[in-house]
Amino acid sequence: MKRRTFLQSTAAALGVNASALANNEMPVATLGKSGLKVSKFCLGGFHMAVKGEEMGIRIIQRAIDLGVTFLDSAHKYHDGRSDEIYGKALTSGRRQKVILMSKAQFRDRDGAMKQLEETLKRMKTDYLDLWQCHEVATHEEVDKIFGPNGSLEAFVKAKKEGKVRHIGFTGHHDFTVHQRLLDGYGGWETVQHPVNLVDPHYLSFITNFLPNARKKGLGLIAMKSNAIGGITQHKIASIPECLRFSLSHDIDTLVSGVETVEQLEENVLVVKTLQKMSPTEMKTLLSRTKGGPTGTKVERYKKPEAGARRFRPHEDGESV
Repeated sequence: MKRRTFLQSTAAALGVNASALANNEMPVATLGKSGLKVSKFCLGGFHMAVKGEEMGIRIIQRAIDLGVTFLDSAHKYHDGRSDEIYGKALTSGRRQKVILMSKAQFRDRDGAMKQLEETLKRMKTDYLDLWQCHEVATHEEVDKIFGPNGSLEAFVKAKKEGKVRHIGFTGHHDFTVHQRLLDGYGGWETVQHPVNLVDPHYLSFITNFLPNARKKGLGLIAMKSNAIGGITQHKIASIPECLRFSLSHDIDTLVSGVETVEQLEENVLVVKTLQKMSPTEMKTLLSRTKGGPTGTKVERYKKPEAGARRFRPHEDGESV
């Protein structure tokens, strides 16, 4: 069977429009003051090792074929396995076609630099297009990042040396932590945080932080469109609704994790054929989601209510 016929047959079985998937252009955006041109869909890195190396490589290479140019990873994902899988997938000139991002979670200068060197080796590249300070959750961490020998020094040094082209920070726990990072250093170029259809109901990044980051010109990277699966697990909304809601906001790109090529194609199709929600449609959807489970019942990664136990996943799954 010819490859095109096979893809059409597979897509039909999944309800994916093969023609639209192949022929529609991937929308792109400028990632804030970094100036990077990125696809509106960013391939989440946490999932690269979930179903094994072979599947991860297939997903990455198929994503590039579909026009995905922005690839996410992090040093901590599967103890570096996600970074390694990217290194094995980005062969035959593919590295030059993509914007490659990874992250470091250590808060001290030397620890963060060591993680960067390990990431570069695993990814088989001599530079990252974007390096982000990963999963900052508390104000104590901010103190360390900005303090003497803090990891901010590593980020500034790595950019000066050309080991990374641009720098940013990420997190999903407390928007006030993000605000301190934003206010504390003017050299950040990107920020990554949750944007989903239950976020506005509890400690909202959309309401309380996103407009502030946009005013300062940072590239806005959305994540957690499905709240690490919490939205679909609670039957609050479908995956297409989750993606459409996130992409209807003032963001530059959305990080989305997939575990199979089929899931990748379904998600990319939504992005390529996107019709943004109108203000009325969005208001109706938020009225519906407000009546269901909200807060840390769904967004388990956020700062818990007083007395509640903090969610501590074995991996943060930040790319969902």
